[in-house]
Amino acid sequence: MWNKPLPESSPLPLWFQIAERLRDAIATGIFKPGDALPSETQLNEVFGISRSTSRAALDRLEQEGLIVRKSGKGSIVLNPRIDQPANEMLGFSDDMRRRGFTPSHETLFAGRVRASAEVAEALGVKVNSSIYQSRRLLKADGTPIGFAVSWLSPKFLQDKPPPSIRTLNEGSLYEWLHREFGAKVVRASEYIEAAVVQAEMAGHLHVAPGAPVLIIRRSSFVEDPQPIEYVILYFRADRYRFQLESGVIV
Repeated sequence: MWNKPLPESSPLPLWFQIAERLRDAIATGIFKPGDALPSETQLNEVFGISRSTSRAALDRLEQEGLIVRKSGKGSIVLNPRIDQPANEMLGFSDDMRRRGFTPSHETLFAGRVRASAEVAEALGVKVNSSIYQSRRLLKADGTPIGFAVSWLSPKFLQDKPPPSIRTLNEGSLYEWLHREFGAKVVRASEYIEAAVVQAEMAGHLHVAPGAPVLIIRRSSFVEDPQPIEYVILYFRADRYRFQLESGVIV
């Protein structure tokens, strides 16, 4: 139980032990997303500790993204973050299904736009040339966690019409590319950065303006030296994080 007495012989700081107890209670479902953790006063009474100790324990859980502190509501347990291995090449839909989530897309726009300097350089086209763009809200179990702004290389759209909003809402862009062209994305080049979200994007992601987001700029390749797609992805930092495994260089 999370509230059993702390071992007196432990060399670990009290705040660390309490944070560990609460972390385990969240992981095992004793406290579920949306539940309020015991308050600082309640923790003080249960463990016989000072308020600074209980505050330090809750601060650590907030830093780890497990809870959010809300005035008048206490420490609220958040939904677990989705871990994306940074060295794996998976589309959003496949990745969500593998993790037990139901993916869905809400396409807000699909059509022709003018290529910006960034997009033109990425896809090897002229600045201001006509290019296909889609803007899609990415959801896991109905909850918005990401937003994708994608451009397709004109080279792959010479003989067939681009995907419609209905097509994109019914499945992933990579599935459409494979079905229509037999094209399978085999590698990608990515740049990942942290930023704060602006008002319009905050509305799409259901977060407050200024909330942290992860931005990924990705060029996706099939068996061709030129990328088939350039996409800018925005992910909620409270729901998504990247995992990188590397070997030791001796």
